[in-house]
Amino acid sequence: MNPIAELILGFQNLMAQLPDWLQPLIVALAGAVPFIEGEGAASIGIIGGINPVIAAIAGAFGNFIAVALVVYLGAAIRARFAKSPEDATPKTARREKFQRAFNRYGVAGVSLLGPLLLPTHFTAAALAGSGISKGRVLVWQAVAIVLWTTLLTLFITGVIAFAV
Repeated sequence: MNPIAELILGFQNLMAQLPDWLQPLIVALAGAVPFIEGEGAASIGIIGGINPVIAAIAGAFGNFIAVALVVYLGAAIRARFAKSPEDATPKTARREKFQRAFNRYGVAGVSLLGPLLLPTHFTAAALAGSGISKGRVLVWQAVAIVLWTTLLTLFITGVIAFAV
């Protein structure tokens, strides 16, 4: 057996020792972590032997819940401290870079392309901090999370099928 297959089977054996109900919960918690996100969590779950559909749903759910908390918290902070839109957006190089991307691609584009550069949590916080409605941010973040999680789930499922 090749080393990758051995590693995967070892991880699957480790996951199999956990109760079935706990496995998706662990995947959801991993999805809430920036840089792991829904797609990384789903991949971890699939490699661990969880059904790919369950792993994808759990990972995306965990990611979305964390992003929703960030959006609501960011909007609340902005509402509390900003006297005007200019007060909430200090001019920094990073902020100007975000603003250029936002002007070019809009909420949908920043949400869909954001995961290529940084976690959805950071993109969502920047959008919410810019004064964009929570609903609009959450809809596009949900679309991005589902899209990226689905794409990586399909990829990892194919790799696992090929490797094992």
